Amino acid sequence: MALKVAIVGLPNVGKSTLFNALTQTAAAQAANYPFCTIEPNTGDVAVPEPRLNALAAIIPSKEIIPARMNFVDIAGLVRGASKGEGLGNQFLANIRDCDAVAFVARCFIDDDITHVEGKIDPLADLETIETELMLADLESLEKRVANLEKRAKTGDKESAQTLRLVQLALVELNAGRPARKAEISAEDDKAWRMLQLLTSKPALYVSNVDEASAATGNDLSNQVAERAKRDGADHVVISAQIESEIAMLDEAERTEFLETLGLSEPGLNKLIREAYHLLGLQTYFTVGPKEARAWTIHKGDTAPQAAGVIHTDFEKGFIRAETIAYEDYVSLKGEAGAREAGKFRQEGKEYVVKDGDVLNFRFNV
Repeated sequence: MALKVAIVGLPNVGKSTLFNALTQTAAAQAANYPFCTIEPNTGDVAVPEPRLNALAAIIPSKEIIPARMNFVDIAGLVRGASKGEGLGNQFLANIRDCDAVAFVARCFIDDDITHVEGKIDPLADLETIETELMLADLESLEKRVANLEKRAKTGDKESAQTLRLVQLALVELNAGRPARKAEISAEDDKAWRMLQLLTSKPALYVSNVDEASAATGNDLSNQVAERAKRDGADHVVISAQIESEIAMLDEAERTEFLETLGLSEPGLNKLIREAYHLLGLQTYFTVGPKEARAWTIHKGDTAPQAAGVIHTDFEKGFIRAETIAYEDYVSLKGEAGAREAGKFRQEGKEYVVKDGDVLNFRFNV
């Protein structure tokens, strides 16, 4: 499940530095001038999962394969992007292809790094970005209304549904609110997503702070946290500069460096976990002598749906899922111990997979 999270912000807020740290490469050029990112850079990153190592040690497994998530470094937006200012139109289109948006706000002061607006005000930055996304959505939807109305009048049910959802989105956008504030029923969810609205995507606010503020945040990041709370969004405090430095260290050096800063783990781990949570995702595991592997599914997925993530044939021919809870698998030292203790279960098609389940699928094609 290759889900994409767009890293979005004004120029010079630390997006590319953060992206470089995420991918542990220098694929995105980080430079002190606007539009240093011209094409969207996509990085495939491992989802931190300590449970996977514990499972692999029990077998032991020869290979450990974590779940993956894609982050996309979007070039800096500027005021007027929705009208084509800067490189706006091109990059607004790139955001549409993503499943969620991480808004990076500059919460550090550094006279050597210019700010496109000439001042450090993270709330104003976020307002500029969201306004441009809302304006782009407004323009996109307003162009579709007339045609949808004509088709809906002919009795086209799909057009009628789409028109109703467009009107719901326009109510929010015209009131100065992102489209994600609209209340959408489960029956309308697929059609809603088909609108590909920039402001309907789940939002994560990322406060990029200086090194001294990485552990506790600062006044600027506190402002962003308050905004996130009001918006019902998730919020992460991170120092992109620190993350770019520790990305090049080995595990022992990284642990020592983090301890000197009062940090228990890299900020990137928090960012990836929050993105996972934002998208309503969870993890299940498969474990064997060849490999221990983490698989990504949506919360609420059934056993056949989870099997389909491995291969569509697994879902089509699903018979049952041999299931052990993670805690039982570890405490009882594997499948044999779980069987002996009565913690090995046979689950059918209606079983809703729980986070951390260790699964083995039986299927027939």
